[in-house]
This record gives sequence, C-alpha cells and structure tokens, in this order.
Amino acid sequence: MPELTVAGPTLAQIEEARARVSQVARVTPMESSRFLADVLGSPVYLKCENLQRTGSYKIRGAYNRLTQLTDEEKARGVVAASAGNHAQGVAFAARELGIAATIFMPVGVALPKLQATRDYGADVVLSGHAVEQSLMAAKEFAATTGAVFIPPFDHPDVVAGQGTVGLEILDQVPDVDTVIVPIGGGGLISGVASVLKQNAARTGRPVRVIGVQAVNAAPYAVSMKRGVRTDIEALPTIADGIAVARPGVLNFEIVRETVDEVVTVSDDDTARAMLVMLERAKLVVEAAGAVGVAAVLTEQVRDLGTTVIILSGGNIDPLMMERVIGRGLAAAERYLKLRVGLPDRPGQLTRVSEILSDANANVVEVLHTRHGRGLQISEVELELSVETRGPEHVEDVLQRLRDAGYTPSVDF
Repeated sequence: MPELTVAGPTLAQIEEARARVSQVARVTPMESSRFLADVLGSPVYLKCENLQRTGSYKIRGAYNRLTQLTDEEKARGVVAASAGNHAQGVAFAARELGIAATIFMPVGVALPKLQATRDYGADVVLSGHAVEQSLMAAKEFAATTGAVFIPPFDHPDVVAGQGTVGLEILDQVPDVDTVIVPIGGGGLISGVASVLKQNAARTGRPVRVIGVQAVNAAPYAVSMKRGVRTDIEALPTIADGIAVARPGVLNFEIVRETVDEVVTVSDDDTARAMLVMLERAKLVVEAAGAVGVAAVLTEQVRDLGTTVIILSGGNIDPLMMERVIGRGLAAAERYLKLRVGLPDRPGQLTRVSEILSDANANVVEVLHTRHGRGLQISEVELELSVETRGPEHVEDVLQRLRDAGYTPSVDF
C-alpha cells in the first residue's frame, strides 16, 4: 500500500527523532490492566509516560527541537512558557545540551513544578496569572533578547519528538487496535497519530486513534465537528495540563487527517480515573494524564479491541492530589457527605452514630450546629462525612437513617 502523506513529520523523520530522543528519554513501561480490560471487554494496556524523566512525555519533543537548533541559535539561548510539564522538559533538555534556558511560568504555579524547573537549571520568571499571559511574556522576551522560542506543541520538531511514543507503542503492543490519547494543544496526539496512520498505510493493519479532552477545555471536540480550527473560552479544570483555548495550527491539520474521534470527560470522571490508577495500577497520574482512563470508565469509548491508553504525565502537586482523591471518592460514591436534622435533646448524636456503625460506615468528620438554614429553635443539624463502599452501601446507609425516622440529605 502507498504511504500516507500527512501534514506533519514523516515516519522516517520520527524514526530519526527517536535516535536523538533516546539519548535522554526512557522507553517507558507498557503495563496491562485487568481492571480496565474487564470494563472494556478487551485487553487494555497503559503506556506509562508518567514514569518518564521529568514526569511526562514532554521531554521528547523539547529535546528533539533543541537538538535541531544551529550553534548560533543555541548560543542565543531558549525561552518557553508553561505551567509545568513543558517547562520541565525544556529546562532538562537545555541543561543536557548546555543551552541557557529562560522559562516563564504563571504566578500561581504549583511549587513542586516551579522548584523542579529551577532544579533543572532554568532561569524561571513568574509572569501573569494564566499560561496565556506567560506565553505572551515569553514571546516578548524572545523578540527583545534573540532567545529562540520553544513552542509547547505547534512545531514539526516537537511533533516528531512526541511521535516517538507511537513508535514505542507499535514495538510493545504490535497487535494494538486502538490508542487513546489525551489532547491539549495537540502535540502528543498529532505525533502519535502520524506514526500509527502512516504505519497502517504501509502495513495494511489499521489502528484507531481516539483523543480525549476535558469538557471545560475542549477546542478539538468543537473544531473537529466544525471542520475548522476554532477557539473556545476555556473554563477551569483539574486537567490543567491540557487546558487550552485553541488547537495548534499544524496539530489541527494532522489531527483532522489522522484522528478518528475526540471525546470529552468531566472533572469528576477524571478524579475517579486518577483514584482507579492509584488503587488498581499503583500509579500516580496527573489529571491531564488520566483523561483516557476516564473515557473508558464512563464508556464513552467501546468496541475497541486491544487498546493502549497513554498516561501522559504524573506531575501533580500533593495538595491537589489530596483534593482529587476526595473528589474521586465522592464521584465513586465511596465518600458521602450528608446532613441530618435532629431534635435538640440528649442522645441523638449517639443514636445516629450507632446507626452508621451498624451499617459499617466509617464517620471521618462531624459538625453539630444549631445554626443551619431552616432549622426550628428546637432542632439541630448534623453534617457528616462518611466513608462508604460504593453506591449500594450508600443507599443502605441512607435507608437505615430513614427507617429510624430521620430525613438525611446528601451534599454533592
């Protein structure tokens, strides 16, 4: 069969990128997941880029781009803007190649990401309260100093570097039928899809490519439906690593040609997916890296055959992880917050506690107040945080309280 012609790098160029990238990037593990296989009804593998050096796949594209600079460009230094993974990838690559790097990051960037970027030797400048503002500052810095701007996704060298993930997938799971990829600006999916579709054209064995975005920041979902690159207003999301307002120019051309479908997932779905990765796979995966798992758990994708899900990164602030675990437990109905109105007389708190204990529900927090909205002067209200075992257990707890004459309400 004739080779597929794509807008971006050729298969040969991505193979060349692999030779360069292999000097710094690991061939990351491919782990099978029995839990997700049971959900999907077919074999599922996890491509663990969360275990990559610097904590994400971004090192691949950054290093490949920097190796292509001329000696004169390297002497001028490089500049980039990022809230995390791209910053660390560029900083690490620049250190390995002996290039001065300046990274612009938002003022509120998570401390672990800020410190890691500095530890790799970059000069970090905090500018703006959003990545878009940091990006503008970085481009102004490039214009005034002559430093080479390193884009996070919209460049052929970056796409070729990220495409090396696709080559590894073909090596590790030769019978792959579907690959599920997180999408932000589109660097990873355009590189991976370029590899898979060009290889399919050469071998005659098709591979389906599905992209996943956060529902609050999904410009590709809109752009693919309209057939044109479309800007959106990105809303806050825990998947900040893929929260973009517009597709990359080159990336959209590749995605439109090579990606079969783009789906979206909610923050609650993503939090639950992160929790599943912790409990079932023993893997720490950031929100942006877990959206592919969320798409499987919510059955937005099906009938996929042998499936590879790319876990694109594992860089997460421990404080955010704490919040996400709570959110994930709530989404899985294993953490219940409820309110119970009680007569204001002795023994009521003890009675409710006994009911919950008999139901094998673990109370982790209690607030006893006389000042709840709508309470009569003779009433009090309990706000309870309770650990449960899932939806059936939640209903059992609520029914036992109702049977005892209480009227519990659930906070979501």
